[in-house]
Amino acid sequence: MRKIKLALLFTLIFLGAAQAQTNNTDSADLNSLAIEFLTNIKNGNDTNDLRAKLYALSLEDLEQGLKTDAEKLAFWINIYNGYIQVILSEHPEKYDNRSEFFKADQIPIAGRLIAFSKIEHGIIRKSQWELGLGKIRKWFPNKFERKLRVDNRDYRIHFALNCGAKDCPPVAIYDAKRLEEQLSKGTEMYLKKTSEYSKEKNEVAVTSLFSWFRGDFGSKKGVKNILKELEIIQNTDVNVTYKNYDWTLDLDNWIEL
Repeated sequence: MRKIKLALLFTLIFLGAAQAQTNNTDSADLNSLAIEFLTNIKNGNDTNDLRAKLYALSLEDLEQGLKTDAEKLAFWINIYNGYIQVILSEHPEKYDNRSEFFKADQIPIAGRLIAFSKIEHGIIRKSQWELGLGKIRKWFPNKFERKLRVDNRDYRIHFALNCGAKDCPPVAIYDAKRLEEQLSKGTEMYLKKTSEYSKEKNEVAVTSLFSWFRGDFGSKKGVKNILKELEIIQNTDVNVTYKNYDWTLDLDNWIEL
């Protein structure tokens, strides 16, 4: 059954592949391509040609076109968020088994199928073991991952990636030229919306993202410093608790940054 599904997917991709092969984007256009892809999804426009162009790219195209961390993050966040919308709107039943969904090779790009987990933990988080709480690196990442991953981890990506659930950060369209501003703004908006501080209990309840990826944030001390910087808490002498995460499927949750 899986082979049949993959065959159908490749059929779709190759419908536009011939045209895409002659229109491979140069290094300056990769972020524009990802922005156009996500913009078309947001506006309800067809994305088949853009999906074909993404698939027709080579590893070398991606490596040469995404040199800085800003370029890598903007591109891959848009691709990740875009394909969450595409795949789950077409096949919402896949969300019934979320673990399998995120690990499945199903995103067609650069002549192969890759998983959401590869983008998130391998490329964007610099080869982190997905069960390592942000404290354990992968031992043997493959060539694709090594060539394309960021040089430095940025905890703010956790408030930019949309996993399709109700408690996920909303989808914004990221631009490498404005990435610093957008990530900071998106982080502040999400944390101020989801964090609950109780003066009486001297306690702050925060998103479970802080627990699942604690090493990315510098553990509890780092979490408290982030919350203080955003003026969600006044000092770091507070107890931190983690909220339950609402995994109800909730697509089309967009925001302007």
